[in-house]
Amino acid sequence: MVEAAKSALDTISTTEAPSPMGPYVQAKGVSVGGTRLLFVSGQLPINGRSGKVIEPDVVAQTHLSLANAMAIVEASGGDRSHVVKVTMFVSNLDHSSLINEAYQSCFGESLPARTTVEVSRLPRDALLEVDIIAAIPIT
Repeated sequence: MVEAAKSALDTISTTEAPSPMGPYVQAKGVSVGGTRLLFVSGQLPINGRSGKVIEPDVVAQTHLSLANAMAIVEASGGDRSHVVKVTMFVSNLDHSSLINEAYQSCFGESLPARTTVEVSRLPRDALLEVDIIAAIPIT
């Protein structure tokens, strides 16, 4: 009989990203073998100081949503090279080329896998929302 390995599940929270707007956490991490898998909740382009969505500019909103998500990854000990999957929810796929440019500038050569989905509406009428999965080596 093979015994299942136990996993340590923890909650990640940082003041460098906006607080959750509902009954969820910024991220959950689970240790599996020598890796910590981090599941970052959807991040909107919210200014952490004002608590408001920034102006309706898709490039600025992409940068801020990714910066908010990456602040959570960094609070967990990771960096952009540890991001393995990004899901982007966008209100208008016609903005894809602008979103792609902002996305590329965030990740450089360490591009993760990605899914982009057009949705009819996002919380607070944001133009996009981003969630991330990262695999961070345990040292």
